[in-house]
Amino acid sequence: MKKLILSMAMLAMVGATATAQGNNDGLTPNRPLTSGELFQGMSRAIPTGRVVLPYGLEVTFDKTVHLIFPSAIRYVDLGSQNIIAGKAEDAENVLRVKASVKDFETETNMSVICEDGSFYAFSAPIIGA
Repeated sequence: MKKLILSMAMLAMVGATATAQGNNDGLTPNRPLTSGELFQGMSRAIPTGRVVLPYGLEVTFDKTVHLIFPSAIRYVDLGSQNIIAGKAEDAENVLRVKASVKDFETETNMSVICEDGSFYAFSAPIIGA
């Protein structure tokens, strides 16, 4: 009786394994992949609470924008060479930003990391002066 039960359990496991391996997950190359299918189900969407939404920032060639952060600036990444940025003299938490090219319409981004670990993202449309 034990051998019969063990044989039936083994047969059920082999059948389930064969069915699972035959599953194609419905992926076909003729349709666009959704966000969860990009790496065949191995990727995950970023949770809403973890996404840093960018602040809007208008930048011009003729005017300088000063951004004041709660702590000293550790790192700045500019999205393109169309903007320039630098720390203000004698102020570790103030960043000066302006467009480096005059009379063009485009958009770029900028990211700032402060000493306290806070992260700020900016989306900067460049306004023609």
